[in-house]
Amino acid sequence: MTTPRPDNGKKERRHNAVALACVGLVAGMVGLSFAAVPLYRMFCQVTGYGGTPQRADTAPDTVLDQAIRIRFDSHVGNGLPWSFTPVERVIEVKIGEQALAFFKATNTSDAPVTGTAVFNVLPEQAARYFAKIECFCFKQQTLAPGQSIDMPVSFFVDPKLAEDGETKDISEITLSYTFYRDDSPGVVEAQAGAKSGS
Repeated sequence: MTTPRPDNGKKERRHNAVALACVGLVAGMVGLSFAAVPLYRMFCQVTGYGGTPQRADTAPDTVLDQAIRIRFDSHVGNGLPWSFTPVERVIEVKIGEQALAFFKATNTSDAPVTGTAVFNVLPEQAARYFAKIECFCFKQQTLAPGQSIDMPVSFFVDPKLAEDGETKDISEITLSYTFYRDDSPGVVEAQAGAKSGS
């Protein structure tokens, strides 16, 4: 009586298939990790989740006779040698009216520095009705040593805020920005070139 020999070819193919599936899974997870930040940012911008304001091209045609206070808040992350403050801490606008506010940033160091701003709106449920038309937070800001700039924010509060049961009683919205140092490779190279050329 002969013992059947195991089919080594089948066994090897199974091992290869499992290894290939594991490699594919790892590659997929790495790809998703790179896509997670942009996808999360897109989700927040569409839904207002986490206090993320909306973006718009123009203000609505409807302006309500109801005013709302907008408070501006500013912070600088560790490692960014800037001062950063709103020009006005509080303004009052009509709901639906396009408004313009300014923030002032100054590079207090002796080298060019690039920063990028992140932002949010409080209370969070108001974020889906707070829309920015133009904002410095959509791009990197590079300041030369000692340079100061005024940065505009153009925005409006959507009239739907006054119709929503969760938000109709809100009388004040806070728009908060935090600037962080941007040391991404392209930025660092540009700053080194600017410093050596000066």
